Amino acid sequence: MAETFFQVVVRYTVKAGEVSTVMALLGEMAVATRAEAGNMAYDFYQGVEDPTQIVILERYTDAAGFAAHREYEHIERIGALQIIPRLASRSIQTFENASDA
Repeated sequence: MAETFFQVVVRYTVKAGEVSTVMALLGEMAVATRAEAGNMAYDFYQGVEDPTQIVILERYTDAAGFAAHREYEHIERIGALQIIPRLASRSIQTFENASDA
């Protein structure tokens, strides 16, 4: 049987001139998030064709792990106060693994 997990896919479009700042802040966010008890992975990627496009792939042990993640102080301090104001748009999708492969 496959390991169960809760996957989060976040997409950002970063405002012009803010990409390097957002990438640095995501580095800080990654360190803090990877230290969370329910986190299994936190990786982010910058678009090759369009560097303002960023995708974040987060994996948690379950939905409760993701809910707990949203309550950590670094989400407010880094995410809400520093990253979100530098974005033109963002989307968040959540998934549960569905196969035994």
